[in-house]
Amino acid sequence: MPIISTRNLRKQFGTGDVAVEVLRGVDLAIESGEFVALMGPSGSGKSTLLSILGGIEPPTSGEVILDGVDIANLSDDERTLLRRRKIGFVFQAFNLIPTLTALENVSLPLELDGVDAKEAKRRAMESLERVELGHRADHIPSKMSGGEQQRVAVARALAIQPAILLADEPTGNLDSRQSARVTALLRSLAADHKQTIIMVTHDANVARSAFRLLMFRDGNIERDLSQAEFAASFPTIPSPTGSGSSSHASQSSASDAILSEGNR
Repeated sequence: MPIISTRNLRKQFGTGDVAVEVLRGVDLAIESGEFVALMGPSGSGKSTLLSILGGIEPPTSGEVILDGVDIANLSDDERTLLRRRKIGFVFQAFNLIPTLTALENVSLPLELDGVDAKEAKRRAMESLERVELGHRADHIPSKMSGGEQQRVAVARALAIQPAILLADEPTGNLDSRQSARVTALLRSLAADHKQTIIMVTHDANVARSAFRLLMFRDGNIERDLSQAEFAASFPTIPSPTGSGSSSHASQSSASDAILSEGNR
C-alpha cells in the first residue's frame, strides 16, 4: 500500500466568476521510501499539492490517504496532530525563530508535543549531528550561513522522526555548493534511512537527485518519470547561476523547456 495517495484531488480558490481551479483531478501514489521531485511552471499547482498532502490546506474535493488515513475527513485538531507526528516540513525561507539557538529551534516542536525537555534536547542534538551541525548547536540563525540554516530546518523536521518529509524549494535561496549539500542530504534520507521525501523545485539539476520526477502543468501531472528516464530524455539542463529573481526565472524557463520537449 502506498504511504500517500490521492484520487481525483481538486482545489479551487474563490467562487463564481473569480474561481480559480489550481488542482484538477490529481491521481497520485507514492511508496514508502521514495524520493519524488515535483517540477513545473510557476502556478501549476505544485506547492498547493504539497500543502494539501501535508494537511495544511484542505482540498475542495477528492481523497488524500496518508498512511491509511483520509486526511480530508480529519478535523483541524486531528490534522495538526498528524502533522506534528508524521510529517516534517522544510521550506525555502527556513522559518527558524531568530532569537533561539539551533538546538532550541530543533527541540521546540518536540517540547510543544509534550516531549520532556531533556529528551527533546537529546533528540534535537542527535538530529543536528545527523546533518553535521552538532558543533553549531549554540548558534542563533544570524550567526549561521544560509546552507547551515537550511540544514537546521531539515534537522528540525527530522527530529520528530516523520514518516514523510515535505520540502518546498529547499535550495531556492542557496548557492550551488550549499544546494548540492542539502540535496545530497535529502537523497541520503530516502536511500539510507528509508524516509519518504516529496520535494518541489524549479531547478532541473536538483530534481535529478530524486528517484522519480512528476512534471506538473495546469493543475495536473503531465509526465511521471523515473530518474533514469529523466536523465535520458533531458541530458543537458543548464544550471541556474546566482540567486534571487533572475535565478528563479532561469529555473522556471528550464522546467518550461522540459515540459515543452515532452509535448513534441
